[in-house]
Formats: sequence, C-alpha cells, structure tokens
Amino acid sequence: MKKFIKMMVPSLVGSALTIAVFILTGMSHSEAMLTLQEQEKMPVHHAVYTVNENGAYVPLDFTGVSKEVMNSVVHIKSARKVQSSSRPYSNSPQNPFGDMFGDDFFRFFQGTPAPRGQQQQQMQGESQPYVSMGSGSGVIISDKGYIVTNNHVIENADDIEVTLHNNESYKARVVGSDPSTDVALLQISEKGLQAIPLGNSDQVEVGQWVMAIGNPFNLNSTVTAGIISAKGRNINIIDDKSAIEAFIQTDAAINPGNSGGALVNLNGELIGINTAIASPTGSYTGYGFAIPANIISKVVEDLMNYGTVQRAYLGIMIREIDGELVKEESLKSSEGAYVAELSENGAAGEAGIKSGDIITRIDQNPVMQTSDVLEQIGRHRPGDEVTVTVDRHGKELSFQVKLANQQGEKKLVAKAEMDIIDILGVSLEELEKETSEKLGIEGGVKVKELNNGVLKNQTGIREGFIITGINNHKITSIDDIRKSLRQEKGGVMIQGLYENYPGKLYFAFGLPE
Repeated sequence: MKKFIKMMVPSLVGSALTIAVFILTGMSHSEAMLTLQEQEKMPVHHAVYTVNENGAYVPLDFTGVSKEVMNSVVHIKSARKVQSSSRPYSNSPQNPFGDMFGDDFFRFFQGTPAPRGQQQQQMQGESQPYVSMGSGSGVIISDKGYIVTNNHVIENADDIEVTLHNNESYKARVVGSDPSTDVALLQISEKGLQAIPLGNSDQVEVGQWVMAIGNPFNLNSTVTAGIISAKGRNINIIDDKSAIEAFIQTDAAINPGNSGGALVNLNGELIGINTAIASPTGSYTGYGFAIPANIISKVVEDLMNYGTVQRAYLGIMIREIDGELVKEESLKSSEGAYVAELSENGAAGEAGIKSGDIITRIDQNPVMQTSDVLEQIGRHRPGDEVTVTVDRHGKELSFQVKLANQQGEKKLVAKAEMDIIDILGVSLEELEKETSEKLGIEGGVKVKELNNGVLKNQTGIREGFIITGINNHKITSIDDIRKSLRQEKGGVMIQGLYENYPGKLYFAFGLPE
C-alpha cells in the first residue's frame, strides 16, 4: 500500500500542474497580467547577503555609504602651458602631460593628457604653444578645504580647478606633494566642507567589500564596488628613487579619471587613494591599486606641520626572497625581506643588523615581503625608534633601531633649518669654463640630480638643465643661487638652457612661505 502511494504522488502533482495550466489559459488577458504584476514585487534586490558584526545575515547595501561619502569626493582639472621646446623633457611616467598610455602594463590613470589635434601639431614639428589638460579626483579630508589627491594628477600644473559634488568650482593651491608616495595635498578657499574620516588600513582584510568613488572619463561622482584582492603590492610604477609602494589591490572598477579618488569600506571610512590600474589598454581590466590610508595620513601631517615630508630610513638595501635567492643563500624560508646591503653609517648597521639577515617583523607587524618593510618604515619619522626582528641563520634576534633621514640625522628638520638647495630638491655642479664658452654663456649651474623638492614637484625641469638666472639675477655659482633665493618668498622665475638643445627656457615655481 505504501509503495502504491509513493507511486501515485508524482502522478497527482503532475495532474495538479496540468489543471493549473488549463485554468490559467482560460483566464482573461487582464487577469493573467495581474498575476505577472504580483511577481514583480518580489524582493530581488535582497538576493546578495553579507554577515554583520553579530554574525547575522543581512542584505548587502551600498546606498547608505554612497550618500555619506559622495560629497567628500571632488573632480580635479589641471592645466599646463606647454612649449614645443620643453616637450622632449616632459615625458615621464609620473607626468600627467606626458604619454600615459604607452606600453607599460601598470599605469597611472588620471585622464587623457591633451587633445589629439594638439598632439599631432607637436608631432609634426610645429612650435605653437598649447595647453595640456589633465583630469582626476580628490578627497576632502578637512572641513577647512584640504584635499588629498595623487601627485601625478597635479604635477607641473599651472592651474588647478576643483569641482565639488554640488558643481561649485574653486581654484586650488598646492600645499605640498610627495613623489615618493605619489601623494599631493591641495587647499581651496572654502570652509565647512564635508570631510571623509580616515580608516585604519592595517585592519583591511583580503575579501572585504569596498567601494571606489571618483570621476572616470569625466563622469562625475561615479561609484563602483568590489573586494580587496590583495595587500602590500609593489608594482614599480612610482618613478622615484625613494619610492614607497605597498598598494591595496581591488577589483572595484576604476578607469582614467579615478586617480586620487576614494577607496572606502562599508563604514564610509577612507582606506586608500586610488592610484593605478593593471591594464594593457589604459582602461579597467580587473585590478586597481590604492595607496593605504595610514601612509596618506603620515604624509599629509608632515606637509601640514613641517612643509616637507620627514622621511625615515633604515639604511639598508633589501631584496625580495624568491626561489633563486633561496637556492643561492640556502635559505629555509621564502618569507621576509632579505638584507642585501647596509648603508655606511646607516641606522640599521649601527643597531647591529647585518647583511644576510632576513627581516621578519617590524614592531609587532609581520614582514612577508619587501613592500611590508617600505610601508612600515614609511609611516615613521627621523628620530622614531622601531623594533626590527630578524632571522639570522635560523636564530631570531631583535634590535632597537633609531631611524634617521637621508642625511643620517636622527631628528626632524624644520623648514627654517633647511638649506635652500634641499628645498629645491637638487644636486648641483658649477659649469666648467670650457662648457660655458662652447654654449656662449658666462657661466651657470647644472642640475645633476632631481630629488623630492619644489623643482621636481612644480616645474618641468629635467636633469641636465643649466641654470643661468633667477629673478633677473645672474647665476654662475651654487652660492649665487643661495643668495638670490635667501630673501625670496612666493613666486620665482628661473632661466636656463639644455646643452645640445636650442633656445632659452623659463620655469616658474613657488617657494614655501
């Protein structure tokens, strides 16, 4: 009997479905439409769930966070007047007015540098000046008008315009910038702005939901969502000798124009500034990279309080541990950062660290790769002490290291104490008499090396530039530069030329007050 019932159940269900279909086909058209309209009210937007802090499943919803942070993200437009004579020296990986869409896989993505017609004029050799435009995003971090963005968004710009979410526009001034981290700080003359709170990027977890807000392709206030794909990425995109790269990687869609925009968690906290993408085309293909908020916080505080970034150094050369190094040095682990070389009189060497040590921890933070060392030390200032734990041939040792700046000083350097040459950020050499006669000038000072400073951050000057005048003062020695700039504040005009390149060139920049 039970077996008979089991066999009958499918038959009865099938009969019921057949009757239902028959009844529906006998309904009027309006009655059938009423049934379909009832189905449209199903809560399909609650199909994706996440787990809250109490372990309960709740609908995943980005609307509240979007409304909260939208007013804190701005659109930045930068303009630079470009002469054809300066173009050969203005095409660098960080320059928003150079070729940002070349063959590199990892790219900055602030926007198209110049209209096609103007680029074609330069390629054809025409000497007419033109205005090169850049576009990006920024994030309001203070109600007093302070905005953080990428250095490559505003680098070398003559004019910067900031547009708020409500479409109000303002001219912006550059408070300071740091090419080593690709961070820049702007300010506009407006109070009472809605600032975004900074989160703790150390607490970011792989797999965590995040949102990217910016202005891709000049589409203002665009929001996308994704997850954290990885942490501590070093992609070698920042063109600076002291570059600090420990990017947060995300699959939230970002495109040209998102540079400098916000990466936020679902609490509406800023955890990073979107900076680069991995793409063979220049547009989004799955991976974006953001500067962690903890690095941004330190750089911004330095620029506000000291006028320059107080960079701390361990005084070591580190190498990524790969299969080749493991075999070469007979290492037992592939985790950590290998100390390849020590700087002379460097902080690490003074503390007792040796070449061949493997750094495994800085304070209580684990070191899995070289980018972890860069990120942890990058948050400190000269004079700070850190505990560095190393693996030395299988034995764990810890050292107290007092960090120093690049000159070996273990203290903060006030702006008033800085040599004007350090503020310019250059290494100089006086021109030899033979070279001066060859160029038909009375003398000059050559820029041997460009470091982080106002010339690199504010002008298109490149290494090899020969300074012949500053504000109508003749320059024939390094001391002439110091004398001419000793009492200067604000705008400065510098004159010079390049060897083997015709014509005089002029560059304007502003000295910190």
